[in-house]
Amino acid sequence: MSARKHVVVVGAGYAGMQAANRLLSRHTDIDVTVVNPRPVFVERVRLHQVAAGTGSATHDLVDLLHPRAALRVASVVRVGEDVVELDDGAAVRFDAAVYAVGSGPGVPEVPGGDRAYSVSDLDSATALHDALTSLPDGSAVTVVGAGATGTEVASELAESHPQLTVTLIGDAGAGLPDRTRRYLHRTLTSLGVRLRAGTVTGITDDAVLFDDGTTAASDATVWAGGFAVPDLARRSGLDVDEAGRLLVDTTLRVPGRRRLVGVGDAVRVDARDHIRMSCQAAMPLGRHGADTVAALLHDREPAPLSLRFVALCLSLGRRHGAVQVVRADDTPRDLVVTGRAGALGKETVVRSTVWDIRRTGRKRAARAAESSSPTKEFDAAGER
Repeated sequence: MSARKHVVVVGAGYAGMQAANRLLSRHTDIDVTVVNPRPVFVERVRLHQVAAGTGSATHDLVDLLHPRAALRVASVVRVGEDVVELDDGAAVRFDAAVYAVGSGPGVPEVPGGDRAYSVSDLDSATALHDALTSLPDGSAVTVVGAGATGTEVASELAESHPQLTVTLIGDAGAGLPDRTRRYLHRTLTSLGVRLRAGTVTGITDDAVLFDDGTTAASDATVWAGGFAVPDLARRSGLDVDEAGRLLVDTTLRVPGRRRLVGVGDAVRVDARDHIRMSCQAAMPLGRHGADTVAALLHDREPAPLSLRFVALCLSLGRRHGAVQVVRADDTPRDLVVTGRAGALGKETVVRSTVWDIRRTGRKRAARAAESSSPTKEFDAAGER
């Protein structure tokens, strides 16, 4: 490759940051512009702490990005063949682009769903925090959805706001080994979380409605029923699945777009049914996406993705946690670390993700020849 090439990375979450820093740390002949709506990196795995007031979740992007990265604070409104169009009217041309827009709050598809709070993005978690601080003692908070996010939210709120009554709707630990499930239920109960089964069919200002016709008081309702992806790919005329995720092949290329690569939560890899939306998957996807981009720009055939999961990590307040070991395909094994050791394990993993992004960003760019063989397999360590 004789001339310098320019890569645009759309999004500065876990996947986008890894892609940008890896490209710049390994290739002196590639320039990268990162386009992101805000000048900070958001640790989404800490947003339940933002909501509870027990921690922060932002880092200045300039402190994490490689020194050669150019940062453009704006939103992309369309991805074209060789240009991204921004919401300020500008356009940024590229030789290759990385689609890394991530995911955000899912809209509850029940009457009154717009009344629910979320912890799926920074603004939503901050709004929930503000609402909680204004509630009088004894108020009822309902968390709908007992997956990883809902379980963490309910336990964090119950521990940090003992003056509130927190109820978790769903079966915490469903699909996990019995030992893990029992530990989650026992710990949630010890923190004061009320566990309730049922399907929520409506939300009002002061209650949640269930499919059996009953209601429960709720002064603040948190929806933790899953994530949704932005509609940028669909608006750009790109092929998406029914959830709006960008379709990519096993190398993370977008079919029909020679130098467009997709990474992170907002993509579906070769019609695979499930890759858990998580930094555990997003970071190796970002690294592999960077290697695919470099291969394409150097006229090489990129390698297929091989993604391996390691664990599901849950925090249950600040003093308890669970690290559930999983197989490479993300199915649980009969091995779990719980209690304070689990909490320490979770916190170590969360800190290590930011450390790894910063470490990659501080590496000096190697000669292109030294990185001619893209990494073919990554370990995905530790987070939901």
